[in-house]
Amino acid sequence: MPTAMLINGVRVPSATGEWFDVCDPATETVVGRAPMANEADARAAIVAANRAFRSWRTATAHERAELLHEVARKIRERTDELATQLTLEGGKPLLENRDEMGWSAACFDYYAELQRNTRGRVIPSVEPSQLAMVLKEPYGVVACIVPWNYPILLMSWKVAPALAAGNTVIIKPSEMTPLTTLLFAEIFDPLPPGVVNIVTGYGATVGRELVVNRDTHMIAFTGSFATGREIARLAAERVKRTHLELGGKDAFIVAEDADLDVAVPGVAWAALLNAGQVCTSTERVYVHSSIAKPFTERLVEFVRALRLGPGSDPNTDIGPLIGARYRQKVEEHVDEARSQGASILTGGRRPPQFARGFFYEPTVLTNVDHSYRIMREETFGPTIPVMAYRTFDEAIAFANDCDYGLGANLYTNDPKKVKQYYEEVKAGTCWVNDPLTDNDAGPFGGMKFSGGSRELGEEGLEAFLETKHVHWDFNQEKKAWWYPYRT
Repeated sequence: MPTAMLINGVRVPSATGEWFDVCDPATETVVGRAPMANEADARAAIVAANRAFRSWRTATAHERAELLHEVARKIRERTDELATQLTLEGGKPLLENRDEMGWSAACFDYYAELQRNTRGRVIPSVEPSQLAMVLKEPYGVVACIVPWNYPILLMSWKVAPALAAGNTVIIKPSEMTPLTTLLFAEIFDPLPPGVVNIVTGYGATVGRELVVNRDTHMIAFTGSFATGREIARLAAERVKRTHLELGGKDAFIVAEDADLDVAVPGVAWAALLNAGQVCTSTERVYVHSSIAKPFTERLVEFVRALRLGPGSDPNTDIGPLIGARYRQKVEEHVDEARSQGASILTGGRRPPQFARGFFYEPTVLTNVDHSYRIMREETFGPTIPVMAYRTFDEAIAFANDCDYGLGANLYTNDPKKVKQYYEEVKAGTCWVNDPLTDNDAGPFGGMKFSGGSRELGEEGLEAFLETKHVHWDFNQEKKAWWYPYRT
């Protein structure tokens, strides 16, 4: 059982000597403990990361590539062990966690190679004796504050490009899922001491110190809008670079020509993967009025057939929510919509077969209004509110009527609709007939309240590099300078 933080390549307990419990959301039982770090632990990690940065930034592209490929190899080698641990503390089905490890390994491999080719350019000079260059340099120490829903994958999306760019990193995992990240510390053993550091604890202490400390140079965060806004505010006091992905309220449009055999399971997948605890989960569905009835009937039938259970059970389709307050938020959204006139076609309650665990039945709602909280605020649970629309223009307007703009989905075979959709919908990722797929080479991020940063792709590496212009005149002859125009 992993129990120690990683600072300067050494496993250490917290300076406080205190621990906090980590629970299995399927059983509500304690499955391990993690060090309760404080500001002193964060500062120790910052010192180690800054010391390691001096040599890591000058490592060759080949050296960094070899080490990042080794990290990817070790992830694949220990996939089952890591996935089992993550299921225990996070609740996702084991199959999904195995996928998460595979995606994480692929991310390290991708950036191992991409960083070989990204280091600036030579630009035209204004005089024959000059050389002008644009360089791309690492920021320094990057604090990576990682959420609980995909703690290894979303850590990898930050750490892999940050390391590839020449930065060193400090990882602060969510207090809900720290154990897998602590186990993951062993994956980083091939790297020099201090290049990767892991500090566990709470945001109000460890997280805040990482943000405000003058010796961290960039903050990469995935999580709620409220927390991201506070990080941006604190970082702004030092004009510190932030890299923020802040969730969404993704819309899914189903056009009248959609194949329901494909669209129904596709919508269910997009809305219910990881019990709806995905930042790009579908949380609003807009179906053309001509097919709304058969679509909804088939969706309800499909959802009712899904099996709830602990993530360790291979027969489980949907696991529990991560904790009590997250389930309470889902219940509040559903109950409020019901009281305002929404129809609950299936779900809408805690499953009676589970005496313990933070389970909630996947829920399909109709007769919802756009003013309801379940249509406007991030629910982050297994809910599928469905509205009918009359024209495609109306569907686009519904999709855009939201403060968030992370992702959006469309099912159609009409290329005109596809073009209108991706040109007019305000979302960072637009999926057409293929919901929630990722591509390491394609940038991921949002618009509006979802944040403007991008992970993955060339943009994901560029995010961890700052730009420097070098202007070099190799002819040292005296010139007529402006002050005081003397030769």
